[in-house]
Amino acid sequence: MSKRPVVTLKPKEGRRARAGAPWIFSNEVAGLPKELPPGSVVDVKFDDGQPLGSGFFNPKSLITVRLFARTLDANPNRKFFERHLSRALTLREQFYARPFYRLVHAEGDGLPGLVIDRFGDVLVVQITIAGMELVLAQLIAALNALLKPTTIILRNDTPSRALEGLPSYVRAELGSAGRVVVEENGARYFADLGSGQKTGWYYDQRDSRAFIAGLARGRSVLDAYSYTGGFGILAAQGGASEVICLDSSEPALALAEESAAANRLSVRAVKADVFEELTRLATQKEKFDIVVADPPPFVKSKKDLEPGAKAYRKLARLAAEVTAPNGILLLASCSHNIPLERFASECAAGISRGGRNASLIRTAGAGPDHPVHPMLPESAYLKALVYALD
Repeated sequence: MSKRPVVTLKPKEGRRARAGAPWIFSNEVAGLPKELPPGSVVDVKFDDGQPLGSGFFNPKSLITVRLFARTLDANPNRKFFERHLSRALTLREQFYARPFYRLVHAEGDGLPGLVIDRFGDVLVVQITIAGMELVLAQLIAALNALLKPTTIILRNDTPSRALEGLPSYVRAELGSAGRVVVEENGARYFADLGSGQKTGWYYDQRDSRAFIAGLARGRSVLDAYSYTGGFGILAAQGGASEVICLDSSEPALALAEESAAANRLSVRAVKADVFEELTRLATQKEKFDIVVADPPPFVKSKKDLEPGAKAYRKLARLAAEVTAPNGILLLASCSHNIPLERFASECAAGISRGGRNASLIRTAGAGPDHPVHPMLPESAYLKALVYALD
C-alpha cells in the first residue's frame, strides 16, 4: 500500500458518491489539503474511514476530486489506460464498422477529463483536468501500444482548462495537425483538426443527421449553424432538392463545399449571422421543407441559463417562421446547463410565437459512442428535438 494523501469526506456527505457518482465537491470535504498541487492522485474515504476510491485532486476546482477507480491505491499508469481504452474500443467496434467515432467520452468511459475522437489512424485528444494532464505520457504510451496511430493531436484549448489552472495549447504529439477525411453515414466529410471547433468534428449528431437525411428526398433543407455541413451534406446525399448550409465561419463553409464536391453533391454555402439571416428569410417569406438549427452552446454556465433560454426561444421562433407547411424542424442544444425539460419548453414557446402548431416526433441525444455515466446527468449534454409543423 502506498502512503499517498487521503481526502476525507465530512459526516453525512458523499451520498451521491456512495451511490456511484464520480465527483466530490469542495463543500463535501473535511478540510482541503491545499499543499497538494493540482492533479495529485489521492485516496478518498468517508468520515468513518470506509474507502470510497482513488481520484484526481484539485483544490482550485469546485469539483475537488474526480474519481477514476472505486478502490483505494489505484494507479493511473499505462496498464490502467490500456485496460480502459481496450474496453472503450471493444464497445465502439460493436457499433461501427469503420474507425470513425468518439473513442473516449470522459466519465462515461471511466476516464474523467479526457475526450478522444478517432479519425481512422488519427487521434485527437482533449484533456480538461490537471490530473489527466499529469499522466499524459502514460496515456500516449497506451494509445500507441493499442492503436498504433500515425497522428496524435492534443487539442487542449478548451476554456474549461482555465478553471483547473491549466494553460491552453494545441500541438501534435505525433505526426502533424491538418485536414482529415471523416467517414460518417456513408458520406465523406473534411475536418480541420488543428484549428476547427472542439476536436474538429461533432460525432454526437451522427444519428440525428441520418434521421433527417431519411426525410430529405425531394425536399428543400436549411442547415443553420451548419459548421462543415454535417446535416446538409447528408441531406443532399439523401436526395434533397435544395440544401443551404448557413454559418458565420468562412473556413467551416469552405470545408462543407469541399465535402459536397467530394461526394458529388450540390449545396449552397451562405456566410451570415444565423439570427440575422433567419430574420431576413422570414421577412422575404422564404420557406424550407426541413430546417435544422444546431447552434453552439447558449448556456455555457449556470449563470447564463436565463439569457441562454431566451436565445433558444428566439431561435425556435425564427426557425419555425421559415419552415414550410407540413415541414420538419430540428432544434438542438449542446448546453448541459439547460435541462431537457427547460429546453423543450423554450422550443415549444418559440414555435408557438412563430405562429405554428407542432408535434414532437423525436427526442434524441448523442450516439452510443458518447456513453453517459448513470450517476452523472451532466454527461448527457446533447438534446435534439424534431418537430412536425402544421
